[in-house]
Amino acid sequence: MNPLLLEVPLELYTERLILRAPSQTGDGPVVNEAIRDSFKELKEWLPFAQEIPAVEDTEVNLRSAHIKFLNRESFRFLIFHRETQEFIGAVSLQGIDWDIPKCETGYWIHTKFSGNGYMKEAVESVVHLGLHQLNFKRIEIRCESDNHRSQALAEAAGFSLEGILRNDDLSADGSRITDTCFYSVIR
Repeated sequence: MNPLLLEVPLELYTERLILRAPSQTGDGPVVNEAIRDSFKELKEWLPFAQEIPAVEDTEVNLRSAHIKFLNRESFRFLIFHRETQEFIGAVSLQGIDWDIPKCETGYWIHTKFSGNGYMKEAVESVVHLGLHQLNFKRIEIRCESDNHRSQALAEAAGFSLEGILRNDDLSADGSRITDTCFYSVIR
C-alpha cells in the first residue's frame, strides 16, 4: 500500500497527554519558549539545539514537519498536558523505511516537565501507533552511550538494547566522536 493512503491520526490521547501533529499555525512561540527554557539540557544531546532558534525559525520547522507528516515521511507530535494544555515536548516517528517497514523514534522534553513519566507515556503512545496502526516491524531508539536518561527511558518503554556501535557518530556539537546505543522494539 502506498503510505500516502494510510489513515494516520492527527491526535493521540493518553491518560495525561494529548499528542498533536504540528498542524496548527502559531505553535512556534510556545515550542520556541520550551527550547529556550531547556536549552542547556537539549544542547548536550541534540544537533538542532546548538543555537537558540528565532521564533520564526521554529515556526518554519513545525510547518515543515507538518508537510512531512502529510507526505508520510515522518510523524512528529507535539505533547500537551490534557488538563493544563501546557506544552511538554515533542516525540516523533522518523527515519522511516516503508520497504521493511521500520522507523526510529526521537523525542525531547521541556526541562520543567522532566522526571514525571510524561515522555515514557508519549513514547509508548507513538510506538503503539507505529506497531499496531502503521504496521512497522521495528522501531528503534538511538542515543549516545553517555545519555543515561535516554537509555533509561528506552528500557522503561520496553525497548531492548541490541548493541553499542563504537566510534559511530559525532556529539551533538560535533566536537568528539561518540558511541551509539541501539535499542529496538519489534512486532
